[in-house]
Amino acid sequence: MARVGIGFVVSMVALGAFANPPMPDYPKIEPGPWFEVDADWPQKPDEFTWAAMPGVTVDKEDNVWLFTREVPSVQVYGPDGAYLFGWGETRGAHHIEIDREGYVWTTDIAAHIVQKHKRDGTVLLSLGTEGEAGEDETHFFKPTDVAVASNGDILVSDGYGNARVVHFKADGSYVKAWGSLGAEDGKFSIPHAIAIDSRDRIYVADRNNARIQVYNMDGDLIDSWKHLLIPWGFWITEDDTIWVCGSSPMPWQRTGEDAYAMLGIPPDDQVVMAFDTEGKLLQYFAFPKATDGEEQPGELNWVHCIALDSKGNTYLGDIKGKRLQKFVLKR
Repeated sequence: MARVGIGFVVSMVALGAFANPPMPDYPKIEPGPWFEVDADWPQKPDEFTWAAMPGVTVDKEDNVWLFTREVPSVQVYGPDGAYLFGWGETRGAHHIEIDREGYVWTTDIAAHIVQKHKRDGTVLLSLGTEGEAGEDETHFFKPTDVAVASNGDILVSDGYGNARVVHFKADGSYVKAWGSLGAEDGKFSIPHAIAIDSRDRIYVADRNNARIQVYNMDGDLIDSWKHLLIPWGFWITEDDTIWVCGSSPMPWQRTGEDAYAMLGIPPDDQVVMAFDTEGKLLQYFAFPKATDGEEQPGELNWVHCIALDSKGNTYLGDIKGKRLQKFVLKR
C-alpha cells in the first residue's frame, strides 16, 4: 500500500476533500415558560425594615400578603407593588395562608400558636397555648403551617419541635394527630409546610426526609414523592397544580455551626417545581443561589415560601435574602 505524506493530507483538508456536510438548521423553539424578576416590585415604605421572609400568599384580588419577622409582620401589596396596609408584630413568623372564605391564617414558631384573622388582623381563633411548647391537644412545638379543608376543618403541621400533623374541627376542637419523628413512611422530620387540594388531599413538606407525603383526611398515607427536592413551601393553584420551592437533595453538612442540624442548610441551589396530583413533574425552574449579603435581583437565598397570582406570576420569599421578589411569567 502506498504511503501518503502528511503534507498531502493537510493539502486535501485545506481543499475541503474531507469536509463534513453542513450542519442541520435546527428548529428554533421556546422550551417552555420562564420568569423575569420585576426589580421594582414592591414599593416598600422607607420606614419599613424587612427581616427573614418566611411567608407569602395571594388573595382573590391578586394582592400579595407577605409575612416577615419585623413590624408590621403582615404587609399587603397590590399587584403593581403599591403598599396597601399592614398589621401585627410576630417575631416567630413562619407561613401565612388565606382560606376559601378569605380569612388569614398565621403560624408563629416563637409563640407556638396558629391564629385565624380577619383581613384587618382581628384574631378570630387561636390554636395552641401561647408561650408554651408541648405535644398534646392544646399545645404545639414550633408549628410551621396551616391549611383549611373544604368543610372548614383545620390541619396544622407541627413542626420543628414536634413531628406530626394535627387535625381540628372548624371551631378549633381537637380531632386527632398523626405522625412521629422518623424517616419511615408515615413519619416526619420537620413537617415544614402543609397544603390541601380541591379533593381534600393533604400534602406535607417532609423537609429533612427530602420528600412530599400525601394523605387523606383520615390521616392515611396515599403517596410519597421521594428524592426530588428538599421542600420548603407550597402553593396549590385552582387546577390542583402543586408548586413547591426548595433546593435539590444533598448530603447532610458535616462542618460548621449548622452541622447535622437540618438537611439542605445551607442549600446548594434554589429550585421551584410544579407537580400534578399524582406526583408527575410538570415544570422545573432553577434560580441563581445568591451570596450572603450580596443578593442581586433575581437571585434567591434560602427560598422559603411561594405563591402565584391569577396570571401565573410567582412570588418567592427568602430567609437569608430578607426579601420578597416578584417573578413575571413569560411565554
